[in-house]
Amino acid sequence: MRHSPYDRQIVLLALPALGALAAEPLYLLADTAIVGHLGTPQLAALALAATVLSGIVGVCNFLAYGTTAQVARLHGAGFEARAGEIAAQALWLAVGVGLVLAALCAGFAHPITALLGGDGEAARLAARYLRIGALGLPCALIALAGQGYLRGISDLRTPLVILIAANAANVVLEVVLVYGLGTGLDGSALGTVVAQLGMGAAFAALLLRAPARSRRPDAARLRALGRMAGDLLIRTGALLGAFTLASAVLARVSAPALAAHQVAFQLFIFLALVLDAIAIAGQVLVGRMLGAGDPGAAVAAARRMIGWSLVVGTAFGALLLGLSGVLPRAFTSDPAVLEQAHRLWPLFALMQPIGAVVFALDGILIGAGDTRFIAGAMAFAALGCFAPIALAAGHFGWGVVGVWIGLDVLMVVRLVTMGARFGGRRWAVVGAPQAA
Repeated sequence: MRHSPYDRQIVLLALPALGALAAEPLYLLADTAIVGHLGTPQLAALALAATVLSGIVGVCNFLAYGTTAQVARLHGAGFEARAGEIAAQALWLAVGVGLVLAALCAGFAHPITALLGGDGEAARLAARYLRIGALGLPCALIALAGQGYLRGISDLRTPLVILIAANAANVVLEVVLVYGLGTGLDGSALGTVVAQLGMGAAFAALLLRAPARSRRPDAARLRALGRMAGDLLIRTGALLGAFTLASAVLARVSAPALAAHQVAFQLFIFLALVLDAIAIAGQVLVGRMLGAGDPGAAVAAARRMIGWSLVVGTAFGALLLGLSGVLPRAFTSDPAVLEQAHRLWPLFALMQPIGAVVFALDGILIGAGDTRFIAGAMAFAALGCFAPIALAAGHFGWGVVGVWIGLDVLMVVRLVTMGARFGGRRWAVVGAPQAA
């Protein structure tokens, strides 16, 4: 890893992206800390409602990634007005999807919480929190679209500032409403919604301020965004589905196996923040360079990002192995859970360098607009490779080791398929997107 001219660009894009990616976990952390003092039913209700709301926002990250890919190309090609038109279409798409999802969450709050296993007082409180929290969904999705546009024009500082301000406002509002005015769990939900309204308004203003010949909804541009959104939804949904299937299989194996899996999964999500930040740098740089008609630079920058991701992922893997006797104990003292964690830990550590390169390839191919291939590769890896192994692990008693072998196989299949795609260079198509 000798010095590269792309290192500075990668760092300047990845660091603020990392800060922005950490915003959602910080939201949940603040909510948990504040609500935790209200009582166990309130905390359980927050866990149920937050699972739904954060899951929706996570699945809708196509609004950010799809927008970044198209805007970066147009920005690189010098078509700023056309990039601004994509910004407006992303705003309308976010509003439309957000309103539909908000209505569904509010209307089906009780069945949703029951589906997640909630009952009694916790379920009632969770449904109430979900109805209030749903009001903020359109603004949360507008924030995703705004981040996508600003990333596309290589402005990652502004989203970070807005998200930090929103997090700070959320904490202040919740403390005042929950403890100052005694509104309880409702105050926590309302405080988050008000903070999201301010965040959404800030991003909407930036989206509408972008230079554009027209900001009216445009069917052709919405279809282009919708196509990429569908591809990325399949990709994200298949990955989440794989981890959900892993939990479902292990829930039928034993409680300690499921608990150990949960510890590893949460650490995986935490470590993925750093790798996602590099992937976002890949989206921006590759899209911009291809838009500028320079495939050689796009390939060179992509290789550099793959190299950095491999270094970081290898470091994560070594760290996990070195702390295998310490990290699980930070989450549990149950000997049965620790024994299950000891079994899966080498497989978890092995996943890190493999997954790191996969994350980088994801960002590179998204930046190139090659989302259809990503969706197909992810669906094949999850449904065609992981699912049979996971189900066999449950049937034949392979337990947590069998499930995590399946997860490693999933990552290896993604590495092979997307690595072959990257090496073939069919993704390196120059110029602005035709549909834009």
